[in-house]
Amino acid sequence: MEVEVKLRLLDAENHSLLKEILSPFHLKKLNQKNVFYDSANGVLASQRAVLRLRSFNNNNDETTRCVLSLKAKPVLINGVSRVEEDEEEIEPLIGKECLEEASKLGAIESRVMKRCKDEFGIDGDVGLVCLGGFENVREVYDWRGLKLEVDESKFSFGVCYEVECENDDPERVKRELEGFLKENGIDYKYSEMSKFAIFRAGKLP
Repeated sequence: MEVEVKLRLLDAENHSLLKEILSPFHLKKLNQKNVFYDSANGVLASQRAVLRLRSFNNNNDETTRCVLSLKAKPVLINGVSRVEEDEEEIEPLIGKECLEEASKLGAIESRVMKRCKDEFGIDGDVGLVCLGGFENVREVYDWRGLKLEVDESKFSFGVCYEVECENDDPERVKRELEGFLKENGIDYKYSEMSKFAIFRAGKLP
């Protein structure tokens, strides 16, 4: 179970201000591409599951890492997200081939794909289609012993800004993070939709 605090930053100005304030605690920048898959008849969506292939690219747009994720039964209430998650690293070259041809994803040797077949009914006869996706620029910070992730998600219909923190005590983290944002005059709201839900809705929240 992945448990995260998710707070939406209201605009680019608040996003820039937060990054500036957190700059002494900066660890790394991640350029991510998120692409999603399902069967043509929506087998995964009908069971509240999401299959995502995330690639990490360097500044030359070369893929350095790929992670395949299966997420199921998401709940997002008052800025706290809970979702069942299974993640698996796959070879970047294989990931690139799957991005170019969705059908190849179902044929790879993978624990996550085996779960899609065994638990959700995605098999060779059903097949996979690419739903599309979005890019995300993630800045990672070590702040007061917490790993904060500040995201700039670039959809075809607009840009969304968010700060996330994965922790087993989300209510404590949320109080601490909200206090910090308020002290620094950063406007935010509780996130009400996952990035995938925003992508599928085709409009910003």
